[in-house]
Amino acid sequence: MRKIQLAMIFAIIVFLILLVTMFVVFSGIFILQKLGFNLVDEISKVPLLTFAIVSVSVGTVLAFLFSRLPLKPIRTVCEAADKIAEGDYSVRINLKGPTEFIQLTDSFNHMAEELCSVEMLRSDFVNNFSHEFKTPIVSVRGFAKMLKRDDLTEEERNEYLDTIITESERLAELSTNVLNLTKIEQQTILTDKRLFNVSEQLRLVIAMLSEKWLKKQLEFDFDCGEIYLTGNEEMLKQVWINLLDNAIKFSPDGGAVIIKLRRTAKSVIITVSNEGNILTEESAKHIFDKFYQADKSHAARGYGLGLAITKQIIELHSGTITAKGTEDSRIEFRIELPKGS
Repeated sequence: MRKIQLAMIFAIIVFLILLVTMFVVFSGIFILQKLGFNLVDEISKVPLLTFAIVSVSVGTVLAFLFSRLPLKPIRTVCEAADKIAEGDYSVRINLKGPTEFIQLTDSFNHMAEELCSVEMLRSDFVNNFSHEFKTPIVSVRGFAKMLKRDDLTEEERNEYLDTIITESERLAELSTNVLNLTKIEQQTILTDKRLFNVSEQLRLVIAMLSEKWLKKQLEFDFDCGEIYLTGNEEMLKQVWINLLDNAIKFSPDGGAVIIKLRRTAKSVIITVSNEGNILTEESAKHIFDKFYQADKSHAARGYGLGLAITKQIIELHSGTITAKGTEDSRIEFRIELPKGS
């Protein structure tokens, strides 16, 4: 059975207040009459305004007392909101009564859960951001100190120098990605659009990354025809670099990276998949977050900013990108772009 509406409850309360007011006034007159006061003749001499003032006064007092009851849930919500404002995102409310109160309970608790999730993501972002920057800096500093030793062999010295170069390049790439992401996030209009061969662009990116995937003895399965779309060529090139670089990085030695392109009536669909760790539903939901780290212990490298940049570029092209784990233990990214992006 549907709960009584809040408006109906307030209407009933007002009616009861008026009823009680009339009852109190006339009861008072009746009692005084019984006590020997001849009020019948006196009442006729009292102006109607006096009765009105008495009735309103009594009604006001009763209204003040009874109105505290329906306002109690509002005070509960206000107190809970104050706790959330102070940073306590665990607070929840449980209002009983009319439909509106139940809806308010659900909406408030949902808001609190979302704020809690946002706060956790913010905390994770700060921790992961600090870790991503701190790791190469600590590495460079450590190997630079070791280079001051006089007992190093030429081979050791070159190894340490190579590590410093690698870590400094990683730090430079990270700084560049932060700037690129900031720039893309502020961009709302897609510029420099033109028709280009996306199949050829993917072949060029695969060739660019050949040193990395040949080193891991990976196999590239590239299944596509000559497909064209309209978009920002440089931005989409960065998308393929980010996706394929991730596929190479997280693939086991000797694994396979599969790239497929196909056309529909209105869009171009690109899928990139690689072998690797199983992608859980929870990880799939957050994999495009900045500096997302599936392994909270930081034992494995996170996704950095590459996928966050990729998502921003795809959305700027009015497209979509999703990630999922497949039944054959692969990680698959699916991009759908309108032909006329």
